[in-house]
Amino acid sequence: MTETYLALRDTMLQVWNTMIYDDNRKIRTLRNLLHELNVSTPELKTELQAYEDRLDHLLEIRYDQESMSDPERVIEYDLASHKLVTEIIALTESQPQFSYNTTLQKMVDFIRLADNRVMNHRVDYDDIASRFNQFIDRNRDLLDDVHVDNVLDKRPLFRMTSE
Repeated sequence: MTETYLALRDTMLQVWNTMIYDDNRKIRTLRNLLHELNVSTPELKTELQAYEDRLDHLLEIRYDQESMSDPERVIEYDLASHKLVTEIIALTESQPQFSYNTTLQKMVDFIRLADNRVMNHRVDYDDIASRFNQFIDRNRDLLDDVHVDNVLDKRPLFRMTSE
């Protein structure tokens, strides 16, 4: 019983960390892309700084495993993230140097791929969190001794935020 509980909890944390790591890499690549644009097109400095500020704000509004139970928080983050990605990519692709600058092209490709992986990560997280929640429901009485702080809270799911 203890092994199953700990395995589910550890797997859920691992899947969550993979999702956040990937999102952080996407944000870091967006930031690097803005830096490259700043170097190659200094006349866009004000606009690029506004994008930097929005990236900072994006990290501030990102949900965590508790706050994701508020669907509005997830939706706010998703909308802000999608809009920012779309605008930065459109700006990058509109620059004359984009057609021959493979660094810019690779960064744009990575950002698109990472952005598309979001839903896959969420499905993976929901799968393991659902199994964890079912395990808690079936074994709550037996788990009181296993869980250190005696709080056996079920985890919110992303699919709840989309319903």
